[in-house]
Amino acid sequence: MQSHHISLNDHPFHYLEWGKPDAPILLMLHGFPEYSGAWAELAVHLADRFRCIAPDQRGYGQSWAPADVADYATGKLVGDMAALIDHLGGGPVTVIGHDWGASVAYVLAARHPERVSRLIILNGVHPVPFQREMAAGGAQSEASQYILWLRRDGSEERLAEDDFAKLMGLFSAKMDLSWMTPDTLAAYKTEWARPGRLRGMVNWYRASPLQVAAPGAPLTDLPTLPRAALTLHQPHLLIWGTGDTALLTDCLDGLEDFAPDLTIHRIEGADHWICHQKPAEVAAIIRDWMG
Repeated sequence: MQSHHISLNDHPFHYLEWGKPDAPILLMLHGFPEYSGAWAELAVHLADRFRCIAPDQRGYGQSWAPADVADYATGKLVGDMAALIDHLGGGPVTVIGHDWGASVAYVLAARHPERVSRLIILNGVHPVPFQREMAAGGAQSEASQYILWLRRDGSEERLAEDDFAKLMGLFSAKMDLSWMTPDTLAAYKTEWARPGRLRGMVNWYRASPLQVAAPGAPLTDLPTLPRAALTLHQPHLLIWGTGDTALLTDCLDGLEDFAPDLTIHRIEGADHWICHQKPAEVAAIIRDWMG
């Protein structure tokens, strides 16, 4: 594994790399509350064939973490990764996204098809079906109430209290954290403790235009999302751990309307943290699908 510190659009960014420099690139985008190192278990199963590139996204780890919420608009997050692809040689590359990284990956693939050849999503959701389910007032609305808490002023201070106890509660959230060894947890806490990082991480939620309904109280006055601009023309693989309690399977309904070339693999015995729980199985699916 190699560690790189670079400048993207005049701001400092950091990424980890596994594999040979002349191998096909897999750009691996983490979500909340992770960082580049979250891909280590999966990358070691793929590095013999691919050049795995895992950046700390804006607000995370050793990358730029501005304080303003406006600096976390989707277009800016996507712009970071477009600039990283250009830095790596211009693409097109295969993009893998998990959780919030999936949101960036979907928009990156839709807006910059010349930079993205294939799209792989691991327990992440397309923004249009996700907004539909969060606004419906049903199970996904209930599961997403934590987003409203995170958007409150000062939530980052609450997350840091008592050695990140509240953040660890969000991390586990009725899901299997047996993969979290003491060394792994210490590495996460090192990243969370960097100045301004918790605020940067939470600002992703604050900057998002997606709305969350109260349970039993559907929202009907939602802004229209640009469906045509969020349609993917690349081959798309979705790998889904069926035990996810944060993102529910209803969010997958209608995904094929936005991704006509869609393949779905469901994995039993895994949940939202599928990259850590089933890295060998996930890697085998990716290798087979990539051909």
